[in-house]
Amino acid sequence: MAKLQPPCTRWLIPVVLAITVLINYLDRNNLSLAIPRIAQDFSWSDREVGSKGELLLAAFYLSYAMSNLLLSPIAERFGPKRSVMAAIGAFSIVTILYAPLGSSFTSLIVLRLLLGLGEGVHIPMLSAITSHWFPTAERSRANAIWGSGILMSTAIAPLIIIPSIQLWGWRPAFAVLGAIGLSISMPLVYFLVQDKPPRQDRQNTAVMTAPNQQERIALGSYGRDSRFWLAVLGGSLNAFCAFGLLNWLPTYFNRAKGIDFEKLGWPLALVFAAGIFGMALMAYLGDRLEQRAQLASVGFLMAGVMVYIATTTSQLELLVLFFAAAVFCQSAYGAQEYAIIQRILPAERVGAGTGLYNGLSILLGGVGGSLVPGSIVAATGSFDAGIISIVVGAWLAAIVMFVLARRIRY
Repeated sequence: MAKLQPPCTRWLIPVVLAITVLINYLDRNNLSLAIPRIAQDFSWSDREVGSKGELLLAAFYLSYAMSNLLLSPIAERFGPKRSVMAAIGAFSIVTILYAPLGSSFTSLIVLRLLLGLGEGVHIPMLSAITSHWFPTAERSRANAIWGSGILMSTAIAPLIIIPSIQLWGWRPAFAVLGAIGLSISMPLVYFLVQDKPPRQDRQNTAVMTAPNQQERIALGSYGRDSRFWLAVLGGSLNAFCAFGLLNWLPTYFNRAKGIDFEKLGWPLALVFAAGIFGMALMAYLGDRLEQRAQLASVGFLMAGVMVYIATTTSQLELLVLFFAAAVFCQSAYGAQEYAIIQRILPAERVGAGTGLYNGLSILLGGVGGSLVPGSIVAATGSFDAGIISIVVGAWLAAIVMFVLARRIRY
């Protein structure tokens, strides 16, 4: 008879996965922090920052989305753990290659495409591993643990990357970041993560998820489940808002609000740190209340209000306060996102289904969150107008999640 896995070991898995996500997002978002310095090196005007910056940012999301869509089913068959390790190796090596190869706009586009291709299966495989180890009543918290790596990364990235760019330049800083990330995350996954618990633990997990299992079987293909497509629409709008802020906020603070590049660290860190606290609270409430989509809807509504208010002020303290409040509110969705998807998908197709969800969300929302604000800035020269588009996205997301909440029974 298989030995039960100790609870402390089970909960260690999402902690390790959080570290890999943190490193993933450092490698992903380093360019958005470096755009003000890249623009300075290449002598770009504000309109060129909008037009060229949007292409650099969108290139990643395009290949990342296609990787999610096309490679996640293959990665699930290959094995979630092995696929996570392959993704770590791929995106770390590409980040290192910025040093010797990142000397032109064209080469930066190519590297961003390769980075997205390498990172694509990472998140879907984390979702698959989580669904194997945790019953539905624990999944908001389990997903939120590794999901918090996103927010921790965005909070500490300005404090790490901006001083590194100041010290070494942005290309060597990227290379160091990639090498350190590879040396940390690869051994952790190899030694501490397994695809599934022992057989008896899997049986216990199946028992704990039994109330939902019959409904999942009856649904057949999730491609015919309208709830899945509502979730994709909500995820796309979330990606538009989240990546719109993540990609453009450093440049917005620098070019629109006049904050010096070397002083961006703490304001950005405080803004994104608010999401860590929001994630913890909303994950607890999601599992406790089992009203995940409702929480996400309210969060989006309030996030849009906070972003709009933020655009009306130039005082640094108020900018930080309102953008931090927006990130806190939007974390209501981040804490519930993959628990909602895992609830809808058939148990044996969580990895591939999450890849489809993630790929479409990023293709529509991640690319849109890069292109739309950038296009608005390129057309108008106004960074405030670009940020306002995120307000619209948040309010549309609130409506979609309200509709989805009426369709999901926990």
